[in-house]
Amino acid sequence: MSKKILIVEDEFIVANNLQLILEVAGYTVRGIAASAKEAQEYIEQNDLDLVLLDIKLKGKLSGIDIARQLRAGHIPFIFLSAYANQAILEEAKTTEPYGFLVKPVREKDLLVALEIAWYLHQHSFESKWRREEQLQKSIAEIMNEGLDAQQSLCKMAKVLQPYIPFDFIVSGMRPMDAQQFTDIGYLRTGFDEYQFIGEKELENIAGLSKTGLQGIMENSVFDNHANIYTYGMTGNVVNNLLQRKLMEWLRMQSYLVFPLSLGYGLSVHYYFYSRQINIYHKEHIALLNRLKICLEELAGKTVYASTSSMLQSATSKKKRGEVTENKLFKDIIGNHHLLLSALDLAAQVAPYNTSVLILGESGTGKEGVAQAIHKLSPRKNAPFIKVNCAAIPATLIESELFGHEKGAFTGAIEKRKGKFELADGGTIFLDEIGELPLSMQVKLLRVLQEREIEYVGGSTTVKINVRIVAATNRNLEQEIAAQNFRLDLYYRLNVFPLTLPPLRERKTDIAPLANYFAQKFCHSLNKPFNGITDSMMEKMYAYHWPGNIRELENIIEQSVVLNDGKSKLELMRSFHGASPGIIANEMVNTFEQVKHIQQQTEREYITACLKKTKGRIRGVGGAAALLNIKPSTLESKMAKLQINRQDFTGSTEP
Repeated sequence: MSKKILIVEDEFIVANNLQLILEVAGYTVRGIAASAKEAQEYIEQNDLDLVLLDIKLKGKLSGIDIARQLRAGHIPFIFLSAYANQAILEEAKTTEPYGFLVKPVREKDLLVALEIAWYLHQHSFESKWRREEQLQKSIAEIMNEGLDAQQSLCKMAKVLQPYIPFDFIVSGMRPMDAQQFTDIGYLRTGFDEYQFIGEKELENIAGLSKTGLQGIMENSVFDNHANIYTYGMTGNVVNNLLQRKLMEWLRMQSYLVFPLSLGYGLSVHYYFYSRQINIYHKEHIALLNRLKICLEELAGKTVYASTSSMLQSATSKKKRGEVTENKLFKDIIGNHHLLLSALDLAAQVAPYNTSVLILGESGTGKEGVAQAIHKLSPRKNAPFIKVNCAAIPATLIESELFGHEKGAFTGAIEKRKGKFELADGGTIFLDEIGELPLSMQVKLLRVLQEREIEYVGGSTTVKINVRIVAATNRNLEQEIAAQNFRLDLYYRLNVFPLTLPPLRERKTDIAPLANYFAQKFCHSLNKPFNGITDSMMEKMYAYHWPGNIRELENIIEQSVVLNDGKSKLELMRSFHGASPGIIANEMVNTFEQVKHIQQQTEREYITACLKKTKGRIRGVGGAAALLNIKPSTLESKMAKLQINRQDFTGSTEP
């Protein structure tokens, strides 16, 4: 059946030319709208399959305004534009178009773009339906296993993570009994690793007594409807005292609450917390509503029964089994929430042929993620071909990518396949794609659209079947604004963007990365690994790491080479621009990191008071009085935190 298309274009000649091309190709053009108002009327009165949409239109409304309406109505659209600055591009991206064509539009580019847009549209709906169907099956399987609430939530966490991202998940009965905290939760500590958080764990994290926790519960109110909150931005989040405190203790930025009714005035509340702001939206609530029946059935079988059991026997202990080894990304070290979010996206896109654009600074591990995507895809047994676009001279890059015939240029003594053909059936990784010259960008765009290459010096085309994974450390939007990168190529590559965080934003991963590299180099140099000195670790935490993981690897290698094999590794070079101390707002990922930062803060506070009193602990004006605690309590804390009073005074008097 002929697909019905609307053209929204205020230039008559351009619109008429588009109509002629489409009708010859067998499409049905429902009309041409020269303004946003006309476009809205056509959309309301017609059943449309696709829309060609000019960004700049006559009147107050632009094509971007129409795009939002089309997105809400699930109608695929392709943007048309003769130019675009960075601000327009950023705004256009938020509407999630199915393509972008730069005017004047070539006939072949237009027809290929329409085919791709329709395929992506159909595939996205089909994929969404299949994924939700699989999600429901997974929940049903958990329900049939007969697990208790704790075990059930742990499995639910792993099942829901790709659909509703979170760093901490909690479930609990409502109304809550203030005398007994029965909520259970899991803190995400790795890609597929979760740490159980119950009453005792929460008291340790918060430094609260059971009475203190009870006081918070007594003064908390709870939602009757699904809702989304952002810390410090939504007024009524203050009233939800328990949730606000959890966000403070675990350094979360937003959360989603979803209540499920069990009848008889009882309900189960699911809470999804994230360290990212504005990560939750209405589509997440809509998904949970579609899963509501099976979630209520699961809750009725597990949470309610287990909670009742816990109320009858609060001292009963259960096997927690909360940690599962990460096998999907075993070569990627770290568990910071920003890294885990990127890996979540990589795991979701890996099974498909969708093009991926990996963004991030130099040394952040883009190639490792690209390889992981390939290994998790159906193409894993086919070639993975790496191309560093910045390392190939401009005069040779076409030959390197597409191959050449014998005698095509001086030195071409034989026919040679290019990287694209070598990657046939597999994945090609185009690293530093932002370094491609404009002349090469045009040729690459045609290859991506037509899925065929032509040898340098050849006259025939070769069909290829490759998946494209590209990477860059450049800001491509700025490059487009500066006319250094083609807008249509950007949209072709930017089907699934994935951003890797710099090391300075994931400093909790410095220790595991440093230990990994130290063990690696010690093994290769046949030296024993005796650990890393505290002073070196402190300096690494304070450093801003402009070279990211690659720089850290080089520093560790130097330390291993110069180490005598008998002592711990020492820093063998000076850092420039490092700031002393631990970053105050550093994000945390595990229970141990929470406790470490709390101890560090307490140590600094006690140290500051001892400096002020010159080491005096007891009496009026002593450190204990400043801290408003008993001298014996302060001395106990000092011993625990390894604080020596003599460091602050030469006197031995208390």
